[in-house]
Order: sequence, then C-alpha cells, then structure tokens
Amino acid sequence: MSKPFIEQVHYIRIPVKNVEQSAQWYSDMLGLQLLNVNEELAALKINEGPFLLILIPTEDETFTHFTVNQKEEFSIGFTSPKLTEFHQHLIDNEVKVEQIEEDNGHAFFHFYDPDGNKLQAHW
Repeated sequence: MSKPFIEQVHYIRIPVKNVEQSAQWYSDMLGLQLLNVNEELAALKINEGPFLLILIPTEDETFTHFTVNQKEEFSIGFTSPKLTEFHQHLIDNEVKVEQIEEDNGHAFFHFYDPDGNKLQAHW
C-alpha cells in the first residue's frame, strides 16, 4: 500500500459519570477548550489541532485505562512543556496525582480525573 487510509486521530471518547461537571474539570484543570456540552456528550479541543476529547456519560463502572498483570495502565498521554508546574497545579487542586518519574531523560507522571480515568502527562 503506497498511502495509508488513516490520516490522523480525530477524537478519543472518555467515560464519565456527569458530563457537565467533567467538562468543567477538563477545562479548568487541563486548560482544554470546551466546544460543546449537552446531556449526550461534551467535546473539548486541545490547542489548535484537530484532536478532540469527547466525554460520554455512563452509569457503568468503566474507564479509559486498562490493566496489565493487575496493574493499571493509562491509555491517554498528554504532553506538557511545563510538567513540574502542571504537576503542582494538580496537587494544589487536590487531584489524585502520582510522583514525577524520569526514564532516560523522559519525565512523566500519572493522574486521575474525577471519574477515576488514569491519564499521563510527559515531557
């Protein structure tokens, strides 16, 4: 095949319990631009790119992350050039956040949204 059929990832859907509260959290805590919110979904834009996060309300106990050998593994990783400041911002706002780790010059940490979805920030 000379050219792929897929050009880019357009959006990722995240399960949440309360779409309006979660949309506000993603906007306030992560600085994402809220494009649309209604009872069926919330759409948030990351900077100027085409990539969106779509929040989907559910009553199910389900998350974006998964497990490997009974250990939670994230499925969404964000880049942050101000990693230490972002980490402190989350701590100051009482977000469940893990310590910053380094691996061969790559710094990262994991944090959880109010619905328990495990996410990563790295630089």
